[in-house]
Amino acid sequence: MFTFVDQIKLMDIKYTQALFEKHKEQTLYHRYITNEKIKPLLSKYKNKAVVNVVGKSVLGDDIFSVKIGSGPKKILMWSQMHGNESTTTKAIFDFLNTCISDINITASILKECTLCIIPILNPDGAKAYTRVNANTVDLNRDAQDQTQPESVVLNTVFNDFKPHFCFNLHGQRTIFSAGNSNNSATISFLAPAQDKDCTVTPTRKVAMEVIVNMNKTLQELIPNQVGVYDDAFNINCVGDTFQSKNIPTILFEAGHFANDYAREKTRELIYMSYMSSLLYIAENNVDGTKYQDYFNIPENEKLFFDVIIKNVRPNTKAETIVDIAFQFEERLEHEEVIFIPIVKKIGDLTNYYAHKQIDGNGSVVLAINNDELKIDSANVFVKLNNEKIVLFVK
Repeated sequence: MFTFVDQIKLMDIKYTQALFEKHKEQTLYHRYITNEKIKPLLSKYKNKAVVNVVGKSVLGDDIFSVKIGSGPKKILMWSQMHGNESTTTKAIFDFLNTCISDINITASILKECTLCIIPILNPDGAKAYTRVNANTVDLNRDAQDQTQPESVVLNTVFNDFKPHFCFNLHGQRTIFSAGNSNNSATISFLAPAQDKDCTVTPTRKVAMEVIVNMNKTLQELIPNQVGVYDDAFNINCVGDTFQSKNIPTILFEAGHFANDYAREKTRELIYMSYMSSLLYIAENNVDGTKYQDYFNIPENEKLFFDVIIKNVRPNTKAETIVDIAFQFEERLEHEEVIFIPIVKKIGDLTNYYAHKQIDGNGSVVLAINNDELKIDSANVFVKLNNEKIVLFVK
């Protein structure tokens, strides 16, 4: 059974980090996570969980659910609604490994909660590594019309399971800062609005309270690197729709940490968020009274580029000094995600930040073929003062 000593240990961040390392699913790595990669893992859970096919994608691929736990508090979790947002999926399997291997650690969760988890809602998008499904529809804008089979599957599971909480699991781009700061928004949350006035309803307060608890945990690991999203209401979004049905819904966004483009450190932080939130729900009557600190979490802003080359001349004749910003475009090649630097902004970028910054010290910067760098051009390398510089190191 889950003991008081176990609970005290889980309050120790290093202990929970060690749990992650112990139970990390080693077969899942980097950004390209598909049904083909998770299917062999699902059989591991059949003796401890109920694994079902709950529907089919546009192209006929299976959509799976994993139901685990026997408690009265029901939590619905779904990941890869956007096929190229896979970090939360990796962390799901790390968490499930913990559930089946360290039963004493997760006993409180499994006794008090029943979890219904859809690891990959959009398997076609996952295989193609795209945000949209095979009909090029963004499922997170299809909550009302439900034109897509994947949208119908999620809504059917929601209606049949009747959750008390929903965890809407996503990944975010590298562009976000935690507020107006030089701090990357490594993890972000949102308690979505449930009406056009963005009223702080009792339902939202419950979601906010859970987010406050997760933020406390994460601040010990990534201080000032947690953000929240603008809560502008859009009833076509799944989170807003479920919140409007008075089910506390939390948006999770796995973002960027240092040079972790494989999102493996972020994966650990999402795992920590799962453990923290689920234990909090299991051990407490979450009534929304402890929601106020939610408003102390900074709102995300779009202030980051992947690379900025500062203080350069854009050609040999230029006298004006500029900054040049690059954003990495993710491309799938031979079942591997690669990152291509694209020029996005040229000018004075004093008010922007970069995950990697290079000071050109007034030198000329050119494309590798000696042409001037142009907006939207792809450049794996540049020439800086006639020296070849690689912009992304694998």
